[in-house]
Amino acid sequence: MSEYHLPVMLTECMEGLNIHPDGIYVDVTFGGGGHSRAILERLSPEGRLLAFDQDADALNNAIDDPRFTLIHENFAHLKSFLRLHGVRQIDGLLADLGVSSHQFDEGSRGFTFRTDGPLDLRMDRRQEVTAAQIVNSLDESDLARLLRLYGELPNAMAMARSICAARKLAPIETTLQLREAVQRHLPRQQENKFLAMLFQALRIEVNGELDALRQMLQQSIQVLKPGGRLVVMSYHSLEDRLVKNFMKTGNFEGNLEKDFYGNPLTPLNVISRKAITAQPEELEINNRARSAKLRIAEVKQPKENN
Repeated sequence: MSEYHLPVMLTECMEGLNIHPDGIYVDVTFGGGGHSRAILERLSPEGRLLAFDQDADALNNAIDDPRFTLIHENFAHLKSFLRLHGVRQIDGLLADLGVSSHQFDEGSRGFTFRTDGPLDLRMDRRQEVTAAQIVNSLDESDLARLLRLYGELPNAMAMARSICAARKLAPIETTLQLREAVQRHLPRQQENKFLAMLFQALRIEVNGELDALRQMLQQSIQVLKPGGRLVVMSYHSLEDRLVKNFMKTGNFEGNLEKDFYGNPLTPLNVISRKAITAQPEELEINNRARSAKLRIAEVKQPKENN
């Protein structure tokens, strides 16, 4: 786990899960296994933990424990693979979204603009489409729309135009080539911020991250028991907005529906009214925690839906 990030807000996540020793829990973003190990420490011999990770590198961190099962799949397939392993209901689910330090540090994966490497950005290398293929195939307007929607880049059109001009001279196949293609559109003293937004947009598109998140959240309320906890940590506004809306209203648009008596028709009770952020002590030792927002909700008891 040393090559992976320190688990962010570990104490807050464990408190949010409200772990019952004999319960069944799911960590849908296993990574280095930091959160999973902490869950296992709180489980009795009768407890069980299932974890998901689509990145084959994470399999090297599998925990040798009879209570633990690691599933090499995208969490979008949560319900199907839980059933495959004989699980229909769980007591809690933890999701630590985003990219691990290991993925950033592995230059051959293309997740970072700080080192040169193949423009890949696939979390699951079994899939075919890479960031290079997207950058070299989308027309200018579609590329600009992607950069604006997923990267929230204010100069998305200008960047897309420069990328399209650069690829006419030679295919853009590396992270350095992409950086050079957009260099003149990087505001002084904000170069890293704009590059991070660019790479975020491509990563979300390559991996279908927001669609996968929507699917996982919808399935979570189908597999969580009444009183079960949903604990989600996000690192950018696009993810956090989906999580916040879903926990509050049961949909991703944030439209709160009510019954005839004015009672909200939502499957969840929000435990954390505001997003929880890392304490100053953690920020000093874990830079990744700076952008983390943690939200917690609990599945309503059946009588609350009447």
